[in-house]
Amino acid sequence: MSNSEKILKTLSDLIENGILSSKDIKKEISNDFKFKKDKIFNKLEIVSREEFEILKKLVQKQDLIIKKLQKSKKIKKAKKS
Repeated sequence: MSNSEKILKTLSDLIENGILSSKDIKKEISNDFKFKKDKIFNKLEIVSREEFEILKKLVQKQDLIIKKLQKSKKIKKAKKS
């Protein structure tokens, strides 16, 4: 008997005896998937959309500052020549 068959047999026995309801099973499976999802996200270092948008705005702002500094540097060089 494989592990999955043992688990299914145990679950069916618990349901038959009224110890476990389908809502309990659904809740357990849902919690299990949430933990697995969180574990995968943490392992892959995935960020939320909100965090991504904040970082995107920061990078755009820094890019503008860099471009302004490069322009002012070119102007200063042109004046020296």
